[in-house]
Amino acid sequence: MTTIASTAIETTASGLPVDFVDLEPFSAWILETQPERYGRRLAVPMAEMQAFYDVAFPRLPAAIEYCNRFDVNDLPEPVRRLMWLLFSLFEVSLPIEVWRQGRVPDSGAAVIDCIREPLI
Repeated sequence: MTTIASTAIETTASGLPVDFVDLEPFSAWILETQPERYGRRLAVPMAEMQAFYDVAFPRLPAAIEYCNRFDVNDLPEPVRRLMWLLFSLFEVSLPIEVWRQGRVPDSGAAVIDCIREPLI
């Protein structure tokens, strides 16, 4: 894998790399922290999650390949925003693929408190 240094990247209105302009309608999912992503997952209807998933999931290989071109310790802001969007895709994958609902089934009032974000 060859990484490239931070350079100017042409972006969409929401700050995603232009190569991913098709993900622009889902910019509300560009959330920096896991608690924000989890909160959004709980707050939006399944139809909205499904629409996001249906467009973003097929783009996952290209997005991962794009992100891998950069040094993870020196990600340009557009790449970081794309990565956060991918993290949101991961957040909605189980509700879409397995549970068919935003909440974890049979979990009652359980909540997840992320006490530490992944290091980048």
